[in-house]
Amino acid sequence: MQLQDVLESRRSIRAYAPDKQVTREQVEEIVAAAAQAPSWKNSQTARYYCVYTPEMVEKFSSECLPPFNAKRSDNAVLVVTTFVANCSGFSRDGTPDNECGNGWGYYDLGLHSENFLLKARELGLGTLIMGIRDAGKIRALLDIPEEEIIVSVIALGYAAESPEKPPKKTPEQILRFY
Repeated sequence: MQLQDVLESRRSIRAYAPDKQVTREQVEEIVAAAAQAPSWKNSQTARYYCVYTPEMVEKFSSECLPPFNAKRSDNAVLVVTTFVANCSGFSRDGTPDNECGNGWGYYDLGLHSENFLLKARELGLGTLIMGIRDAGKIRALLDIPEEEIIVSVIALGYAAESPEKPPKKTPEQILRFY
């Protein structure tokens, strides 16, 4: 699949096929692709926690996600994304390098997430990024260190739907040359 095809065919998937399971090898391949993203001073602060077994997915969904997101994660594995705080965008002495501070950690993780989504699509998998979740319960359930900021949960599985492509803005609408 060509990159342009991957870009244009990726969708947020809210229903996953019950008869197909994502493999650990696929998750590892996707995270390896995500790790190719650039990061501030090559700080590489992104971290991933894969909720994989059906029992853990059910427990995680019921305890850590609101009902509308829990039902969207049926038949998927769930990948929690975090980044190590106060590294990306900071000098070695701990002071922010500019006004963005930990915003660079979010930015770097966003670059990782885009690679994650595109590699998943290339492998024939669907994804849904969920930002509405209970970070405190996630931290406790998965024993995530306090120095990591929990950002999202990505559902990953085989799509059981084919959503229409939503309209996208054109370069003329969002680009200015000087």
